[in-house]
Amino acid sequence: MFSRIPVPQVEWNGENMKYMLCGFPVVGAFVGLLLWVWMWICGIFSFGQAVRAAGLTVIPVFVSGGIHLEGFCDTSDALASRAAPEKKREIMKDPHIGAFGGMALGLYFLLYFAFCFELQITLRSLALLSLSHVLSRSASGLTVIFFPSTKNEGLLRSFRDTADKAAAAAVLFIFAVASMTLMLFFLPVAALVMLFLLSLALLALYLISWRQFGGMSGDLAGWFLTVAELLMLIGLTTIMKVLV
Repeated sequence: MFSRIPVPQVEWNGENMKYMLCGFPVVGAFVGLLLWVWMWICGIFSFGQAVRAAGLTVIPVFVSGGIHLEGFCDTSDALASRAAPEKKREIMKDPHIGAFGGMALGLYFLLYFAFCFELQITLRSLALLSLSHVLSRSASGLTVIFFPSTKNEGLLRSFRDTADKAAAAAVLFIFAVASMTLMLFFLPVAALVMLFLLSLALLALYLISWRQFGGMSGDLAGWFLTVAELLMLIGLTTIMKVLV
């Protein structure tokens, strides 16, 4: 559901969807693992910064299948409309990408690639970048559980209604705390900056979902994950420029 990773297919029902959100951070761990593999390949073939940065940019999209970027584009189109919340929710349902969604997507890839290009790669900075994908998905899953939703239907509502909220929240919280602890262990200053920027993204999501849309949706969860990962990358790259 959350990635293109091949897994055995099952028929979804209320029983086996209870713990679906628990697997969300695992996708981030797989992204992080592939980032390490990619850097190993770059070392073997002596690829330059541009190829390295392209891989760091593309791998998260390749693993997720772009599901979060779809929500990012829909949300960008809706926010740019400056319409009433009901109209914004209608825009988000439209399967077509609008002009503002296209511009937002282009800017996102430009910024993500640029900061990956500028990132000083060390074992510790690569560890933080990898862990950020686990943390962002843990936080996104927690917003799905705890933030008020916009409607009584849709994919996000299905997740909320069928999930064992206590178990899912506990697993997501454990993943979040574990990833934050490791980040603080490897590079405390960079980790604190990244956590601060993640907090800003969470605050922005809460305010936007409440004021602009009347509550959370699956597209907003994807928007948050995309923005949070970009902000954490910017924070990591900037601090590495100061530390190294």
